[in-house]
Amino acid sequence: MIRVIVVDDHEIVRKGIIAYLQTEDEFDIVGEAASGNEGAELILQLRPDVLLMDLMMENGNGIEATKQVMEKYPDCKIIILTSYYDDEQVFPAIKAGAFSYLLKTSSATEIADAIKKASSGENVIEPKVAGKMMTSFRSESKKAHDALTERELEVLLCIGNGMTNQEISEKLYIGIKTVKTHVSNILSKLEVHDRTQAAVYVHRNQLL
Repeated sequence: MIRVIVVDDHEIVRKGIIAYLQTEDEFDIVGEAASGNEGAELILQLRPDVLLMDLMMENGNGIEATKQVMEKYPDCKIIILTSYYDDEQVFPAIKAGAFSYLLKTSSATEIADAIKKASSGENVIEPKVAGKMMTSFRSESKKAHDALTERELEVLLCIGNGMTNQEISEKLYIGIKTVKTHVSNILSKLEVHDRTQAAVYVHRNQLL
């Protein structure tokens, strides 16, 4: 059984979702709440597998509640179910730790399927939201490598080709210390942790 808590300040919506989920044998609705703060407290008490939660609520919105839950109970899979898919709501919710993001235009079957998938570690992102995320990602990626100097870009491309610091030094006729400085600056500007991620960045953005 998948233990589920539903949090939505609109009682009709909340009760309607619960009524449908209760017709499915896989779900055990262990609780419900009408606000983010109430939901966060309930989750920590009942430890559900999946939390289905609205974003815009009084007395603690979904983003704040998601942060609280992820800090204290990171195993819970949080599915945002909302009418909003603008940048001001989507990205903070995902950053806070939301596992899936659905719109309230989703059918009851789609919501139930998303809960089942979340319980098995598979997330679901509403296509409109996914499109926004990809657009934002491309934009951020472009800005990231645009911030590199000409020499840093040369070093990045070498990293993308799998070259060592010594090989880069010989190719570009610069010292090892200088190469290491450039690599450090590149990782910082691209906001990646290591050379492997930098190489992935190169290929993902088709810089070669």
